[in-house]
Amino acid sequence: MALDYHALLNPSQAAAVLQTEGPCMIIAGAGSGKTRVLTYRIAHLLEQGVDPFNILALTFTNKAAKEMRARIEKVVGPNARNLWMGTFHSVFAKILRSEADRIGYPRSFTIYDTQDSKTLIGQIVKELELDDKLYKASTVLGRISAAKNKLVSVQQYLNDPVIKQDDEAALRPKIGVLYQQYQQRCFKAGAMDFDDLLFQTNVLFRDHADILNKYQNKFRFVMVDEYQDTNYSQYLITRKLAAKERNICVVGDDAQSIYAFRGADITNILNFEKDYPELNVFKLEQNYRSTKNIVWAANSVIKNNQAQLRKDVFSDNEDGNLIEVIKAASDNEEGKLIAQSIYEDKMNQHLSYDNFAILYRTNAQSRAMEEALRKLNIRYKIVGGLSFYQRKEIKDLVAYLRLTVNPNDEQALRRVINYPKRGIGDTTISKLINAAEEANHTIWEVVSNADQFLPARVSNPVVGFAEKIKSYTTVAAKEDAFEAAKFIAKNSGMIEELYADKSIEGLSRYENIQELLNGIKEYVDDHEREDKSLGAFLQDIALVTDSDLKDAAQEGEAVTMMTIHSAKGLEFRNVYIVGMEENLFPSQMMITSRADLEEERRLFYVAITRAEKKLTLSYATSRYQWGNLRSCEKSRFLDEIDPQYLNVKFAAAPAVGESPFQHVFERRSNLVAAPVRKTVPTKYVAPADFQPSDTSNLQAGQRVEHAKFGFGKVATLEKQNGTVKAIILFEEVGEKTLLLSFAKLRVL
Repeated sequence: MALDYHALLNPSQAAAVLQTEGPCMIIAGAGSGKTRVLTYRIAHLLEQGVDPFNILALTFTNKAAKEMRARIEKVVGPNARNLWMGTFHSVFAKILRSEADRIGYPRSFTIYDTQDSKTLIGQIVKELELDDKLYKASTVLGRISAAKNKLVSVQQYLNDPVIKQDDEAALRPKIGVLYQQYQQRCFKAGAMDFDDLLFQTNVLFRDHADILNKYQNKFRFVMVDEYQDTNYSQYLITRKLAAKERNICVVGDDAQSIYAFRGADITNILNFEKDYPELNVFKLEQNYRSTKNIVWAANSVIKNNQAQLRKDVFSDNEDGNLIEVIKAASDNEEGKLIAQSIYEDKMNQHLSYDNFAILYRTNAQSRAMEEALRKLNIRYKIVGGLSFYQRKEIKDLVAYLRLTVNPNDEQALRRVINYPKRGIGDTTISKLINAAEEANHTIWEVVSNADQFLPARVSNPVVGFAEKIKSYTTVAAKEDAFEAAKFIAKNSGMIEELYADKSIEGLSRYENIQELLNGIKEYVDDHEREDKSLGAFLQDIALVTDSDLKDAAQEGEAVTMMTIHSAKGLEFRNVYIVGMEENLFPSQMMITSRADLEEERRLFYVAITRAEKKLTLSYATSRYQWGNLRSCEKSRFLDEIDPQYLNVKFAAAPAVGESPFQHVFERRSNLVAAPVRKTVPTKYVAPADFQPSDTSNLQAGQRVEHAKFGFGKVATLEKQNGTVKAIILFEEVGEKTLLLSFAKLRVL
């Protein structure tokens, strides 16, 4: 019996569900039930007789895909298991596994994580004898990643004069060579990094029309969640797949586009109608999550952005509390006030610490918060710490598993060739690498024939290692992932070595290996999983996203602490957004262009809309930066919130012997000054023709102009860890310390 969607959904939601033909854009405000709409939309397609194998649904986390599939299954039954649903990377990795030979890769290709990529880049930098402080692996990888997300190939990169000029201006003229070497080494190792999964899919569809046609016919209906977070590469893939049937539905909220630093392009959603003039647009504007005051405050902030799709988000929930604004004298006092507020609310309202979240712009801000929470014995968990799969012992065993599936995986081989120790030192490894380069072989080809390249005394342990890996490959071909992994863990000597270490750390590492094997057993025992091979398991864990790991945080009742970027998609009863100061939020690096500032404002909007019942904003008038105590100015974003939604509280110094749990606030009606206040200078407005200068030769004593701080004189320049800091005395705002790599200055 068909579902009555008009009874299950509000009118806007129902209309979006029932419009299944042609291009469709669902603009979903925060807390507006977009997952519910997507779920019912897919269920409706299945009810209409669409084959689940013909539906492609793309998400940004495996967790979101799993939850959506489970919801759909509740509505339509086990037929939902046949949907092509998952993250961009997992879905296209699956396609590449099938078609890899068409672009010269093995079907068992390895997926490098960020650390693998950084390690490889570091090795190449060393081999080319470049300055590893100038060519930091993270910087080089970021540049390569940005190129791939824009589908800029190695040849295009090397031949583009603008790119060449940018790299030379950054004093890194060899980035193109590093990109070339990096891609060659990945290809030789039969490996792709995360960006390659999308880049190579585009190559596959571009160069092989028959493959593109095959998947265009297969995916008659394409749906994309969080479309505002897509990059150019993802945009192009989805456009190509939907080109034939044009049944594409994208869901997103331009006001929550906060990942430009990862390559996300907000114009994909803003300009969607240009690609599909016949577009049907639906706006989900009712917020079911937050109180009216929180929704109204969020609206008053985001209306200041020029680049947006207009919508009128509203709530039918209660008005709720006014938004509290706390002004503290220092970052440490800010932490104390937040901790006291959490303690009091928990006790007075009988809440759990799970109801509270502290959000900040940068991870470094957590220190003062942690200290304050510890002093009041408030349990907390930090999201974004070292994930399970990044622990050394886990990466060691996974390297063995990767090498078993793909012996050409150079990074995995380097990691375990002498672990546990088997007498293969750095000198021998260097000889193996050099031999591979000279003979134009992969390192595995040399290792598996070491007796032909090295003297017997040196080659014997290498030959023994190669024989081990070959035996693992034989076992993996016959057994499922768990049996193969268990055999490898024991036979490699890893379990024996970890068991022998009786220290607390050693015991923890041993238990982690056990936990990994438990996880593989659970993977194999999943009756819905068809492919239980070691290769399939490795692909599964390689595609785990940061968001999927959030649930792995410390168990038990605890206050959650995280960056605002990490909080996307989550919700909490009570939310504290701390550090609401100029140059911190908005970040100093994001105030030199309108596009950057609007991204910061969207980030603030995301933070506000995480709150259900109570929202608290805080800032400090002084904070330590680079070891110096600096005075701080409250964030411009606070002034953008309509004062009628605010309840401003100023910190009062506690009396001697006062209980730390007493209220320490003095009520104020709006953002007015504390009794003692500095005169705030008039904000400087840069001229329209303002253009930053090249500051690589900046000298002390020179006069400069800054887009925000106005005119000033360079007092001193300090070089530290490859960066240059300029201490500048500005005429209006006084002394400022700026990083030259980020500060946009015009030299006068």
